[in-house]
Amino acid sequence: MPVLIYVDHADNHIKKSSFEALTYGVDLASAMGTTADAVVLGTVADNLASLGKYGIKKVYQVADAKLNTLDAQVFTQVIGEVIANTGSDTIVFSGNVTGKAVAPRLSARLKAGLVTGAVGLPDLSSGFTVKKTVFSGKAFAFVQLLTTIKIISINPNSYSTKEVGGTAETRQLSIPVPDSKLKVTATNKVSGSVPLSEAEIVVSGGRGLKGPENWGMVEELAGLLGAATACSRPVADSHWRPHHEHVGQTGLAIAPNLYIAIGISGAIQHLAGVNRSKVIVVINKDPEAPFFKAADYGIAGDAFEVVPKIIEAVKKLKGK
Repeated sequence: MPVLIYVDHADNHIKKSSFEALTYGVDLASAMGTTADAVVLGTVADNLASLGKYGIKKVYQVADAKLNTLDAQVFTQVIGEVIANTGSDTIVFSGNVTGKAVAPRLSARLKAGLVTGAVGLPDLSSGFTVKKTVFSGKAFAFVQLLTTIKIISINPNSYSTKEVGGTAETRQLSIPVPDSKLKVTATNKVSGSVPLSEAEIVVSGGRGLKGPENWGMVEELAGLLGAATACSRPVADSHWRPHHEHVGQTGLAIAPNLYIAIGISGAIQHLAGVNRSKVIVVINKDPEAPFFKAADYGIAGDAFEVVPKIIEAVKKLKGK
């Protein structure tokens, strides 16, 4: 039975997190001695056959424009039909908004075992055991799936992508798509910046910046690094920055390769949303700030003195 990977997309293009899921699914299929296929719902501008370079053999597409807007109930029904058509018994999602909405519903529909937040390939030596994060990333659990159909969603940025070359066969599936019970009345998109969920580098600010008028240096540093901007909850609650930039336990959980925290003390609620970052750099004038205990690199100094010097160094490095 082939492993089936769900490929998510937005604005007509496949998301970065989907490439991670594809690589994970292909490696899992190889370990299981089978092949890996992908499924795309809706329409995209990207060449789906090119997904073969990640090791995918077939790409199934249900090219109905109604599927360009997420409705978890509709997606669950359609993906369930795709699974029935393909005979797949192992399904892989990225643990993004779509995966979090669809995977649990699909698990209930198919009576399938589900592991969310996976951070490694299953141990197949004595069953099917998956390592996952628990307690907001502070510990790991090992979950054994005993069901015939198994569903895994992987944490974004927890699995490196790799290309092996090749072209995938594309197949169109004629599956009836029910009308959504949801009605989209408006779509407000942030333009001109890197989406937090896809960002490799994030520059974040806290109350130590003293006010929204001082955010220019955060934005300048982020621009130089090609990074997204973020903030702590008190900053969003004070309306210094929009709420979609709030990262933490009650905001967006992210896992960039580099997270730079400026003027953030590092309360446990904030750490829960960023502790999966590969490298954490903390800039805070309080040397006793709890964030330093979680940091890979720390600068105990005034942000208004340190950050401009970093900006100057980056400009010099880039020849600007």
